[in-house]
Amino acid sequence: MILWFSGTGNSLAIARRLATDTGDTLMSLYDAVRSDLSKESTIGLVYPSYYFNPPQAVTALVERLSLPRNAYVFIVITCGAQTGNSVWAVERILRKKGLKVAYCHKIRVPDCSAIGFGRDPNMQKWKFERYASRLDVISSHIKAKRHSRYYGAPGLAGWICALPWVKRRTLPLLQPAVDEHKCIGCSVCMKVCPQGNIRMKEGAKADTGVAYISDRCVQCLSCVHFCPQQAVVIAGKPTPKKHQYHNPQIKIKDLIRR
Repeated sequence: MILWFSGTGNSLAIARRLATDTGDTLMSLYDAVRSDLSKESTIGLVYPSYYFNPPQAVTALVERLSLPRNAYVFIVITCGAQTGNSVWAVERILRKKGLKVAYCHKIRVPDCSAIGFGRDPNMQKWKFERYASRLDVISSHIKAKRHSRYYGAPGLAGWICALPWVKRRTLPLLQPAVDEHKCIGCSVCMKVCPQGNIRMKEGAKADTGVAYISDRCVQCLSCVHFCPQQAVVIAGKPTPKKHQYHNPQIKIKDLIRR
C-alpha cells in the first residue's frame, strides 16, 4: 500500500508512478487513517517537504495510522531541493509504533512555494526530465525491497525551521488568504483543500458567497495554485496567473477528498 499526501499533485503523481511500477495499491493518507492496513506487507509514504520538514498534516495522520509491525516501510519525499528532516521526523513517529523505515529517497520537483517569493514554479519543469532516471531507480529498489537510506539523516535546517519561534516568524510568509473582491464563490479552493479548511461564507455579492480560510491551514498552497480568479493571496500579495502551478499529470478531480 502506497499512502500519499499532496497539495498541487507532485507527490500524487510520484505515488501513482510507484504504484504502477510495483503493482501496489494507492491510497491517500486521509483515507488510510480510517482503513485496516494490518495485512499489508508493504507500506509506502509519499509526501512533500515543507520548510525542511514534513507537512503538519502528514505527521498528524501518521500518528493515527495502525500499521503492521512486520511491513516493509519506505518513504519517498518530493521537494524543490532539500529534504531537511522530512524523513527523520516521520521515521521517529513510526519507530514509536514499532516500525523501522527500510528505504528512503527523494525526487526533486517544481517548488510550489516559489510563488510566495515572486518566482514561477513552471520554470522548474526541467526537473521532471532530469530526475526521471532517479525515479526508475527508486522503483526498482522498492520492487526488490532493498534496504537503503538516502537523504534520511536529520539536519540543522530542519531543526531550526521546526523551532516554535522560527515557525511563528516564517509561516506567515506563505499564509494564504482570500481577496473577497476577486472571489466569485466557485468553491474550487474548498474542494481541493486537503484539510477541509476552507468554507464558503455569505459575501457582499447577493448571488454568491466568498471563500474563507480557517486556522487549520498546512500551507500546501493548493488553493493558491488552483483558484481560477487568482483570488487567494499570499501574505497579502496577489497571485499572478502565470505563476500558478499544478503537476501536469494531475487534475483537480484527483485531489478532491471524497
